[in-house]
Amino acid sequence: MDPGKQFELVTTNASEVIPEAELAAKLRLDRPLRVKHGVDPTAPHVHLGWSVPLRKLRQFQDLGHIAVLVVGDFTARIGDPSGQDKTRPMLSKEQVDAFADTVLGQIKTILLPDRLEIRPNSEWLEALGTQGVLELASEYTVARTLERDDFAKRHAEGTPITVREFLYPLLQAYDSVAVNADIELGGTDQHFTFMVARHIQRAYGQEPQVVMTFPLLEGTDGVQKMSQSLGNYIGITEAPHEMFGKLMRVPDELMMKFFRLTTDLPVEEIARIEAQLEAGVLRPEEAKRRLAEEVVRMYHGSDAAGDARTHFDRVFKEHRLPDDIPAVEIPRDCMNDGRVDVPRLLKSLSFASSTSDARRLIEQGAVHIDGDKIDSNDVAVDALAGKVLRVGKLHFARLT
Repeated sequence: MDPGKQFELVTTNASEVIPEAELAAKLRLDRPLRVKHGVDPTAPHVHLGWSVPLRKLRQFQDLGHIAVLVVGDFTARIGDPSGQDKTRPMLSKEQVDAFADTVLGQIKTILLPDRLEIRPNSEWLEALGTQGVLELASEYTVARTLERDDFAKRHAEGTPITVREFLYPLLQAYDSVAVNADIELGGTDQHFTFMVARHIQRAYGQEPQVVMTFPLLEGTDGVQKMSQSLGNYIGITEAPHEMFGKLMRVPDELMMKFFRLTTDLPVEEIARIEAQLEAGVLRPEEAKRRLAEEVVRMYHGSDAAGDARTHFDRVFKEHRLPDDIPAVEIPRDCMNDGRVDVPRLLKSLSFASSTSDARRLIEQGAVHIDGDKIDSNDVAVDALAGKVLRVGKLHFARLT
């Protein structure tokens, strides 16, 4: 493809391209570009927020460039301080390795296997050694590091900042040196670290990478960045009906942002949908159904997307039970002396992320048996057996 058209395509939806002239020049080079994106495996799911730069990385692959996926198995143990108001706890190597195995399988559903390099940054950071870290640290100043917004805020408030956190952007910047990155992609919250990488690449005799940042995607709460720790995420491997239902909860004012950042619809089609919404020709609910169907189709196929829409309409519009409620045996470790520990049951069924989350759902009145609200953490087995458990609007199980 002509370099000018490539530039127009890859910069679509970008928040920043720094500097644009360098990107245009790199696209004119007679070779595939090395386009880097880093992920720190600190949680088990790839969600739609993660998919924004990953899908842009796939776009570069489709144009013949090389996707360099840096798996931060070393930096994840340190913890990215971006946007944090306190020091992150360190993760163990075992925790990070387990998360890495899980997320890589999910990421590979987005990226092409060809023109893909997967590089764990322990490959070079573990080998760097004390001398190497000292040499790296000598290339950047404390004053420049404190220009970072989150560090500046914490420093002004007297909130501790560890030297370990100061090292994080330098180590992540060294990743760009190790893989000789031409371009780096990520969220707007990575702006500072990406710019440090340009500086460090120059210090190590490399041409600096072009920085491309993309908008952060809010979660289903419509307020905070999509995050597994906040529970407001939509995972790309979630069951089709769950994904569909969560997308229908996206606030109306964020719908077009989701269309632009999470679907494959052409720019012209998205503009047409937006115009129809503004003119009142298209109802927000129908537009959101289109959004949900498009996203589910991308990750699960057209048949699953149609089934998910039917499931949603049956449960939420017609207020009927789904046709395909799975039969689930109450686990023995959830029972004691003829009674069921409901929070433990919900966690066991993956209807809650933890027992404390399950207790919160019960307190909020989100747990029902055959339509009757459960308001106790402890219920007789006979009150549950043979009945339909519903948690929130998405989770159903027929207990046996």
